Amino acid sequence: MLKMFRNSNLFLLIAAAVILLAGFTEVGLNQKVHAQQRITKDEQLSGESKEVSLTNEEEEIKMGIRVESDGKTIVFKLNESTAARSLYEQLPMTIEVENYSNNEKIFYPENKLDVSDTPAADAKDGTLGYYAPWGDVIMFYGDFGSASGLYELGKVVSGGENIASLSGIIKIERYQIKKELK
Repeated sequence: MLKMFRNSNLFLLIAAAVILLAGFTEVGLNQKVHAQQRITKDEQLSGESKEVSLTNEEEEIKMGIRVESDGKTIVFKLNESTAARSLYEQLPMTIEVENYSNNEKIFYPENKLDVSDTPAADAKDGTLGYYAPWGDVIMFYGDFGSASGLYELGKVVSGGENIASLSGIIKIERYQIKKELK
């Protein structure tokens, strides 16, 4: 009888421990659910989400460059290529821009760009390109087409009408372009 009493006490002790653990887990889950409901209610009231994951933040920002000269600004959105990142890493720079042909403004960054995964360019008005054989970055203000060794770095997003009038010394800086949320 004593052995049976001990077994039933052990059973009751284990049952009580399980019930306590289940209760604590339920409390923790309820707190998490209530916190999420508060966030959702706050979002509805403010019209915006207060929780933004790091992944979403990274996706919202794109590499860009801002070119300034004589009070005029041109902004280019860079693609994700190695060459575009190489240019971006060299910024800021103050450099001389040159006129080349009747549809290009060029400058020579200090270091050549790595074109290993960079797409070939079919240059049109507003294309930012890189001509690897000469090591120059090109801002097109007219259609050009393609050429061996010509790579695309990005596209103009604002101020494209100012490319043709660039001359002398220009200032080029990093610029973060925020992607519009839909």
